[in-house]
Amino acid sequence: MSVLVYIENVDGAFKKSGFEALTYAKAIGDLTGKTVAALSIGQVEQESLEKLGTYGISHVVQVDSGRLKQFVNQAYAAVIADVAKHLQATTIVLSNSFSGKGLAPRIAAKLGAALADGAISLPIIEADIWQIKKSVFSSKAIATDKLRTTTKVIALTPNVFEVKESPVSTEITAYEPSINTTDFSTVIKDIVRTTDKVSLPEADIVVSAGRGLKGPENWGMIEELANVLGAATACSKPVSDAGWRPHAEHVGQTGLAVSPSLYIAIGISGAIQHLAGVSSSKTIVVINKDPEAPFFKVADYGIVGDAFEVVPQLIEALKAHNIH
Repeated sequence: MSVLVYIENVDGAFKKSGFEALTYAKAIGDLTGKTVAALSIGQVEQESLEKLGTYGISHVVQVDSGRLKQFVNQAYAAVIADVAKHLQATTIVLSNSFSGKGLAPRIAAKLGAALADGAISLPIIEADIWQIKKSVFSSKAIATDKLRTTTKVIALTPNVFEVKESPVSTEITAYEPSINTTDFSTVIKDIVRTTDKVSLPEADIVVSAGRGLKGPENWGMIEELANVLGAATACSKPVSDAGWRPHAEHVGQTGLAVSPSLYIAIGISGAIQHLAGVSSSKTIVVINKDPEAPFFKVADYGIVGDAFEVVPQLIEALKAHNIH
């Protein structure tokens, strides 16, 4: 009986959300007195695997098959379920990332497990029932899932659980899972990434802008501010609809939901649809020349002023203090 945590990688590099999942799984192991093992799928350097011991993981299972070089939802879910059975793991933890949203329900179905997706807390354990809090209704409310089955799958919301180190020595073992050809009925032929930018779903800081920027030609200062802060860039729906910015940057009810430590909104009025996608941010800073903008009602800090005057001054001040 153990805890298994799947840690995803991109081109051989582990993601921040994966380290959060490791820390979360270790905390569950401490709560339940169970050992914790991590699963890595794909080609990852030995040194990176060994570093997982930094987060209290004493056993790492590596599945390195050429067929699994690219992420395939059905196949990865089958591998994770197979490894869970092999280790007799009754708790499976993964990040509720873009990939995790597809993996978690498939893993739960394969294992006959209860699922808590979008978890934001450690479980409260009463006998065999685990109660786990999750955000619902675009982060407008908190629900509690009660997991009653022996096997449980938990998908952790990114940026809600602090990464903590508790170094131990790590044993790495290779595993050859049973993979069915049918698991590859749908495959990804190619993935194109903008590797020079911070991933928006993973970002700890997000700089976002709206129609107050007046046009795509003015986005240079937004990107400069993001570069100074080591942040990802985002935008409101009207901006992406107008073609000023790519739809991949649209945050809100019909776009991406983000939960960074810091969300800076520039020239965005704060419509309810936009707030639905950013309300779980830990700190919200709003820059808008309209003092009546709805965004100020939910902001932790607000600056009433013209973005074309405020943002350049903010950039210079940050540079002067070597903020990043």
